[in-house]
Amino acid sequence: MKLIVGLGNPGSQYEKTRHNIGFVIIDALADRLGVSLNQSKFKGVYGTYHHKGEKVVLLKPLTYMNLSGESIVPLMDYFEIEDEDLLVIYDDLDLPVGKLRLRQKGSAGGHNGIKSTIAHLGSQQFNRLRVGIDRPTNGLSVPDYVLGKFSKEEQPELDKAISSSVEACETWLDKPFLEVMNKFN
Repeated sequence: MKLIVGLGNPGSQYEKTRHNIGFVIIDALADRLGVSLNQSKFKGVYGTYHHKGEKVVLLKPLTYMNLSGESIVPLMDYFEIEDEDLLVIYDDLDLPVGKLRLRQKGSAGGHNGIKSTIAHLGSQQFNRLRVGIDRPTNGLSVPDYVLGKFSKEEQPELDKAISSSVEACETWLDKPFLEVMNKFN
């Protein structure tokens, strides 16, 4: 069984912001797979999908970014999902807009959603798909920047990143994560 989580903040004021790229990708993946995110439990919304006899859960935690682990870990415990069968999708300030970086483990790198996930999971050993949002260059503070929307100029790169992220998730359903990393990094 696999769990794919997109990190973000709930509420219409956060829709399509840089910080919510994880939610955007989960929505795109759900659309592609025909999954309805219609289950509300574990402080999140989720849907299930069966792929070649294996159950796959798509989750959007509704705890706000800084408390994401409060949603992820109880769902993992309930479904008895192993750490290596978790993939977390989130924004990364240190990558250019649209650039993807997949990793099997590592520190939070300053990302509060990942800090919360690591703290609740008790491990840094889980798969991640980081999506570049770049750093602010126009004097905006980091909080204002990540809660802002992408520009029209960034949209083509963003669209490619969403498409590639969905493809990476689908590839992971059939291949080891190391192969997915080699293909999409």
